[in-house]
Amino acid sequence: MKFRPLHDRVVVRRIEAEEKTAGGIIIPDTAKEKPQEGEVVAVGPGARDESGKVVALDVKAGDRVLFGKWSGTEVRIDGQDLLIMKESDIMGVVAK
Repeated sequence: MKFRPLHDRVVVRRIEAEEKTAGGIIIPDTAKEKPQEGEVVAVGPGARDESGKVVALDVKAGDRVLFGKWSGTEVRIDGQDLLIMKESDIMGVVAK
């Protein structure tokens, strides 16, 4: 990727939701909601605190994260649909 986020920004690729329910019903594309789970693709160096020191981010590339439904800005980079958001928009990391 030719994009490097700045400060406390994170680049996330959405992980597509299941196309079937637990009962086996197939969900059409028009009824699907935007997934709120994604994989971190790239992270910035971190935010600066009051003293000017850079504080590293808690997430790293490869982490699976949960974020708000309307979080981030949608962009297209190298043919991929990605989200750019602040680390504070991420609710948590999904343990493997």
